[in-house]
Amino acid sequence: MGLRLHNTLARRTEDFHPVVAGRVGIYGCGPTAYGPAHIGNFRTFVFYDLVHRYLEWKGYQVRFVMNLTDVDDKTIRAARDEGVSLGHYTQPWVDRILEEADVLGIRRFDLYPRATNYIEEMVQIVQRLLDRDLAYTTEDGSVFFDISAFPTYGRLSGRDLEKARQGERVSADEYGKEDVRDFALWKGTKPEDEKVGAAWDAPWGRGRPGWHLECSAMALAEVGETLDLHLGGEDLIFPHHEDEIAQSEGATGRTFARYWLHVKHLRVEGKKMSKSLGNFITVGDLLEEGVSPAAIRHQLLSAQYRSELNFTRAGLEASSRAVRRLVAFGERIREHPVAADAPPTSLLDLADQATEAFNRAMDDDLNSAAGMAALFIFVKRANAVLDATEALDPGERERAVRVLESLDQVLGLLELSERSHVVDASLREWVEERIRARAGARERKDWGAADRIRDELAERGIVLEDGEGGTRWKREEGVG
Repeated sequence: MGLRLHNTLARRTEDFHPVVAGRVGIYGCGPTAYGPAHIGNFRTFVFYDLVHRYLEWKGYQVRFVMNLTDVDDKTIRAARDEGVSLGHYTQPWVDRILEEADVLGIRRFDLYPRATNYIEEMVQIVQRLLDRDLAYTTEDGSVFFDISAFPTYGRLSGRDLEKARQGERVSADEYGKEDVRDFALWKGTKPEDEKVGAAWDAPWGRGRPGWHLECSAMALAEVGETLDLHLGGEDLIFPHHEDEIAQSEGATGRTFARYWLHVKHLRVEGKKMSKSLGNFITVGDLLEEGVSPAAIRHQLLSAQYRSELNFTRAGLEASSRAVRRLVAFGERIREHPVAADAPPTSLLDLADQATEAFNRAMDDDLNSAAGMAALFIFVKRANAVLDATEALDPGERERAVRVLESLDQVLGLLELSERSHVVDASLREWVEERIRARAGARERKDWGAADRIRDELAERGIVLEDGEGGTRWKREEGVG
């Protein structure tokens, strides 16, 4: 069985076949740069990373594009309120989003296009829709997509066209559109747009693009007229992705995306995340609490993307323990003695079974929970082999290490843990000085001072291990 994906458009799980064999073009809807991304956003972005990594692991050549929305109602309003230009307001948030993505081990995608750099492409799409009588202009220079002229509108979400957008009736006349169901392609300029530099000239009037148009323009320009995969959170199915399909296919006459994958929302401690409930969590919040990036990533991958994920402190603690087990096994298998005449063990079979189980899980609609289970079953069984074996055949140990590293190329847990715990020279110097001071206290039999130094180190996440060869130390996963 090859890779199978649940296609929102088809409402079923289908075999995956890209447009061009061996190559995959992906567009993922990215964040709006008007504030910090929350942990729910990062569930989606870590899933993007999983897709990216797994397809490359499978041997595909992948082009992955994730946009950054830097012009919309929210960014314009925020820039106006702060009295700065649009670009001046959005840049720090763009920087923070990418920095936090790096912290969580999200490998950089091929491109992060910003909407404001694709105004010309947007104008071209709108003009094509006007030429094909799929859009109309209003007196203030706005342009709207005419949903009545696109009979298949609603097929992604399953919405009844007659009931679409009823929630927008109050603001239906804001830009003078003819039908409440129609959506804005271009919005005629307003004073606040001009004030922050969010207005551009177009043949039908000065203004700015509608949010839905922005993603179509960037996807078509940077991935192609037909995407293999379009990814996003489930909240984007309607109206955002529905509108993307209408305007993209209306402009090109071609299928916009073959497969649509949508990530389910997460809950925090069993509740919907919201600022009003005080459970709005950012990556920065968790890092300040001392939670390790690898533990955060583990919990975000602990449920298959279409399943609800309950993000909890207890779950983070369990994730920290799981990562510690993985790190400890990695160290143990690499350091286990080898001997050319060592008797054979079951390690080779366990490695093959783990690879097969992992591949089967991930091929089943990218089931990261089952994929991680396959990895940790391998760790448990391999540890039992090591417990019973004084020395391994070099080839067996090499194979086990290779499988561990291979599966982690997709999950990114060991990779992230190792990177997150690189100890800088100043910390190392401080730790070793405190260990020497503790050794001196112990020689003087000043056990109170020795215990205080141990506690001081523990507060910084430093764990001491006393042995015959002296005192060793390490940083504890999930602390500091």
